[in-house]
Amino acid sequence: MASVSYENVTKRYSGDTLAVDNLSLEVKDTEFMVLVGPSGCGKSTALRMLAGLEDITEGQIKIGDKVVNDMPPRDRDIAMVFQSYALYPHMSVYDNMAFGLKMRGTPRADIERRVNTAADVLELGPLLKRKPRQLSGGQRQRVALGRAIVREPQVFLLDEPLSNLDAKLRVQTRIELQKQHRALHATFIYVTHDQVEAMTMGDRIAVMRDGVLQQVAPPREIYGNPANMYVAGFIGSPTMNFIPVTVQGKTAKASGFELELPHAPGVEKGTLGIRPEALTEAPVAGHAGLDLKVEVVEILGSDQFLYGTVGGDSITARVDPHLKVQPGDRVRLGVDTRRLHLFDSATEKAVL
Repeated sequence: MASVSYENVTKRYSGDTLAVDNLSLEVKDTEFMVLVGPSGCGKSTALRMLAGLEDITEGQIKIGDKVVNDMPPRDRDIAMVFQSYALYPHMSVYDNMAFGLKMRGTPRADIERRVNTAADVLELGPLLKRKPRQLSGGQRQRVALGRAIVREPQVFLLDEPLSNLDAKLRVQTRIELQKQHRALHATFIYVTHDQVEAMTMGDRIAVMRDGVLQQVAPPREIYGNPANMYVAGFIGSPTMNFIPVTVQGKTAKASGFELELPHAPGVEKGTLGIRPEALTEAPVAGHAGLDLKVEVVEILGSDQFLYGTVGGDSITARVDPHLKVQPGDRVRLGVDTRRLHLFDSATEKAVL
């Protein structure tokens, strides 16, 4: 397998539209890297430049030690799995997986070895004689992945491969892809707009916005130490609470409460960030508290979310599902001040 590196890569379309702006990113050998962000953030363009499907305006991309800027896609030793399965409906699973190898003139014995090996890894052995119409969505996605595996590429590129699946199947296939990554000891670069997929699948996550890389880190670090408000708001569900505050020393003052910060952040105007799970249904000894006027209650079995206001600020809290709360109630919430975030109002960068 191989590492991948983007070195100051820019993609500019006509009219000076920047799709990717000065991207520098190192993907380690056998790493599962996830590029995440909303539509139009440049993540798929970055993947397509690596695949050779888009030209590079500036910078260079390496696969291993080779610069691939001007290398034809067929010579890059990569395999790509798209959102669409793109299976041939008249061919069996075996023939769909073998087709690319046959077109390349691969010896029949080698084709059979590769297809059977991939089928074993993906648990497709009993399905090799079936046609795509006889398969579930998850099985079709596994066939599309198998078609990539038989090429024995250095790097697997996956562009929104789960988008067409229903919720239950997405979870099953998400788990399956993680198993295959470990079994293949391969380098995976995975593009998604779904932060849950990113958090659960990636060894590291690269968060993008408007063509610019915002932060690269393992999931726990992205969640616990976001570099800026954009990353903090994009990662996590429900999203982080953002509250305008003035800061005097270590005290952050909002419209309806005050909190003591762990240390003086050195800014006078900021935005306080509080994860819903950093709010508890009762004040904790040594922790601050605030009074939430509840407007909406959502009970999701293992979770309960309270949506309401404190002073003039909207707040979401994640509390014990057994707590009996109705819209209109006032609930005293504790705040774990060790889990607070503070962002500079001017730059939106994290200062706490």
